[in-house]
Amino acid sequence: MNDSVLYHFSEDPYIQRFVPHVPRTNPSHAPAVWAIDADHAPLYWFPRDCPRVALWPRHEREQADFEVRFATTATRLHAIESGWLKRMSAAVIYRYEFDAVGFVPWVDADGQWIADREVAPISVTDMGDLLVAHVDAGIELRIVPSLWPLHDVARGGEFDFSLVRMHNAQPRASP
Repeated sequence: MNDSVLYHFSEDPYIQRFVPHVPRTNPSHAPAVWAIDADHAPLYWFPRDCPRVALWPRHEREQADFEVRFATTATRLHAIESGWLKRMSAAVIYRYEFDAVGFVPWVDADGQWIADREVAPISVTDMGDLLVAHVDAGIELRIVPSLWPLHDVARGGEFDFSLVRMHNAQPRASP
């Protein structure tokens, strides 16, 4: 990993400058430009509004438990709902690269960085096929009818996790 580079992912290939803004989902946060490090970048290899659950062991000692719990040999597990598969297959996502100078870690989430100034990207690259990106990175991508069972496992704290855009997930099934 190159610690001097951070990323931002977007469906818009024409962003010239990233301007600090207050996120809709966190209205009390100061305006910032958001970026992600290389280790956490796969969390954004999805269409923007796609709900998803990601889980991974925090360290090598948890890998064996992770493999048993999820019946996988992968080191990461990502999941989307089956209703998002067509959008995931058709999505064109662009990876913006930033110089990390001027960014500081965002204390609320590992791997996320913020800057309080405008940032110009160093480069922009089409990610290509997002399903292939997962395969090439050795990440197991599951297509599931509902994210809620994995959501609940993730919240249990057994492994590190990310829950993104869950407000767009299908409602929980009634008991």
